[in-house]
Amino acid sequence: MSSTSLFNQFQPKSGGFKPFYSKGSFSLSSLLESKKFNQLTNVLAGITVVLTVIYLTLSSGFSLDFGSRPSLRNDPNIPSVEYYDLNAYVSTGKGNERGERILYLVPLRDAVPHMQMFFGHMEKLTYPHNLIDLAFLVSDSKDDTLNVLNQYLENLQQNPDPSKRFGTIEIFEKDFGQAIGQGFSDRHGFAAQGPRRKLMARARNWLLSVALKPDHSWVYWRDADVQTVPPTILEDLMGHNKDVIVPNVWRPLPDWLGNEQPYDLNSWQESETGLQLADQLDEDACIVEGYPEYATWRPHLAYLRDPYGDPNVEMELDGIGGVSILAKASVFRQGAHFPAFSFEKHAETEGFGKMCRRMGLSVVGLPHYVIWHIYEPSSDDIKHMEWMADEEERRETEERLRELHDKIWHAGFQDVRDEWRAEKLNILKNSELSAFLGRAGSALKRQEANIDIGAIAAGKISV
Repeated sequence: MSSTSLFNQFQPKSGGFKPFYSKGSFSLSSLLESKKFNQLTNVLAGITVVLTVIYLTLSSGFSLDFGSRPSLRNDPNIPSVEYYDLNAYVSTGKGNERGERILYLVPLRDAVPHMQMFFGHMEKLTYPHNLIDLAFLVSDSKDDTLNVLNQYLENLQQNPDPSKRFGTIEIFEKDFGQAIGQGFSDRHGFAAQGPRRKLMARARNWLLSVALKPDHSWVYWRDADVQTVPPTILEDLMGHNKDVIVPNVWRPLPDWLGNEQPYDLNSWQESETGLQLADQLDEDACIVEGYPEYATWRPHLAYLRDPYGDPNVEMELDGIGGVSILAKASVFRQGAHFPAFSFEKHAETEGFGKMCRRMGLSVVGLPHYVIWHIYEPSSDDIKHMEWMADEEERRETEERLRELHDKIWHAGFQDVRDEWRAEKLNILKNSELSAFLGRAGSALKRQEANIDIGAIAAGKISV
């Protein structure tokens, strides 16, 4: 499927006017009629252009520019020429104060379940919304991601508070033949990693190449399935003024799995073991972290987290994960990209980190600054949850049977000791024990006494 953009929805189709006459049928009358027809066509074309401009100006659709981007046309007499002084678009640690524009890039695939959560985070961003341009790439989706995305964006840009509206917004659609499922075990299975990463790299490069504009100072990549993230994340990461920077990414877990766990293991420092492994692999191989097949013994950003540590502490990285990446736009303009092939035995974001380091750029992570990815149960988790559900049902059934057994037992074997004490004197009143029982009656009522009648009769117990 070819890539499309919402910017193209309102663009007039190009193509010159084709004369209505054919070769060999030329005449003076037809020439005059042709000139009149051309004049009429030009008038209609002019009216169409004016109406189109008016429509685009008045339309509230999100294909328009809601930001404060100034007109950069250099010569009003040549409207098709625009001049950009790229020296003016720098990236600093105080972009929100200097009015630096951010390109916010979001790849999407079967993302309907995450839309509400994602746009809830977007509305809370503290970076000036008019300085944030959004670009989405919808690819290989089987659900209604595209239409749902349109609805959320329309609502977002119709906010009565102008400060909550974003700059330009683009949606691109292109399929890359991604056949790997979206389940946790499908996406994170070892066999799927190499081909999946290379396709993801292609998708990122396509989105970046069509969305990056000359006046963008920063590029921020974000996954849609992030559960918890600070509203100040753009300023927080930008404040370090690094070429490439990533936060730590963890995920919550159910109680029976330990409550929490590192999620993104793709942010790491290189190790000697990793370099030796890379030398032994085929040229097209891609090392992926977190799998016993590739034991690299690299220091991971995720495992260095201290819940009480300084969130501004930095760690130099060689590979980075793709959940949340902030990079200076100049990084990509200098030629860095996401390798859709094996670059130093890595692809996609990890290969991007390697490439940036090779180019002499700064690549850092924040071990104590954490954002939280959603919990997605693996196949093993699902099996364990099914076992837990079966166990819970078994315990409930067992408890019901126990209660029923106790009820039947008590009904069949009633406690008649009180009745026996009340009837005992009447039963034995004609015997020689009556006198004894009369004297001991009060004591018998206060205690349980098993009297051996045979022992009394034999004289072993005196009365």
